[in-house]
Amino acid sequence: MKIKQFMKKLWNHPYFFLFPYAFLFFLIILLPTIVSAVLSLTYFNTIERPRFISFKNFVDLFTADNVFLQNAIANTFAYAVIVGSIGYIISFILAWLLAQVTPKLRTIYTLCIYSPSITGGVMMTVVWKVMFSGDQAGYINHLLLELGIIKEPIQFLQNPSLLFPIVIIIGLWSSAGLGFLAMLAGLLNVDRSIYEAAYIDGIKNRFQEIFYITIPSMKPQMLFGAVMAIVGAFNVSGVATALSGGATPPQYSGWLIMDHALDYGFNRYEMGYASAITVVLFIVVIIFNRISYKLFGSND
Repeated sequence: MKIKQFMKKLWNHPYFFLFPYAFLFFLIILLPTIVSAVLSLTYFNTIERPRFISFKNFVDLFTADNVFLQNAIANTFAYAVIVGSIGYIISFILAWLLAQVTPKLRTIYTLCIYSPSITGGVMMTVVWKVMFSGDQAGYINHLLLELGIIKEPIQFLQNPSLLFPIVIIIGLWSSAGLGFLAMLAGLLNVDRSIYEAAYIDGIKNRFQEIFYITIPSMKPQMLFGAVMAIVGAFNVSGVATALSGGATPPQYSGWLIMDHALDYGFNRYEMGYASAITVVLFIVVIIFNRISYKLFGSND
């Protein structure tokens, strides 16, 4: 009898329903974050037991790692600012345009726009590698040669000054991901009566409608899109390496923080140092997320 009463109380308790999510959150997100933070204070080569070295990894990262300071940080912030912000704006514009068409066309266009983000950056380099191939078979080189603009093929993927812009182009091409879908859903669920009332109160054109009605009415979706754009921009890795075809891109062009962490973690087996890099990246992402909450969050 007592067991039945206990089970009944447990079944009706809200924490019972929260437990599966809480358990998965701890196992998949919180626990790896804690382990990474602990390993960042150690020397760990995946063979010997971790050896505590305090903040030495962080000191070396910001004082002796020239690739991290001169390439990874600068490239990552440039990539995040350009792809994150412009990609966010593009996602909203595309979502707004799709909200104006019929449902059948909207479904087709949404699938076409969203599909590049499904394949992932490294997979997409297969397509772009053919586009920017450094011989006459490359589509862009072939076109430029046919038009007489150049006399010999351009080595797009081996030129450090050209490789990073190509990485940014790929990032923009695949920027319409989950944030784009969230914005589209938000646009389609804005109460149409608000627009009618706004036009009665003095709204005169579609631009005023967007800024005064649409965006304020879908702040949760805008916030979600901003967070996803930030996380996606800082989480990119392997694109420049896949394009150039080497272990590292020429002069570390397009080398991002995640590339640096993966290089130390899985190529050099310095897991403690790689963990320190990911901790720094985690802090940066948290700061940018807080900025997003300030811009699009609410007090509700």
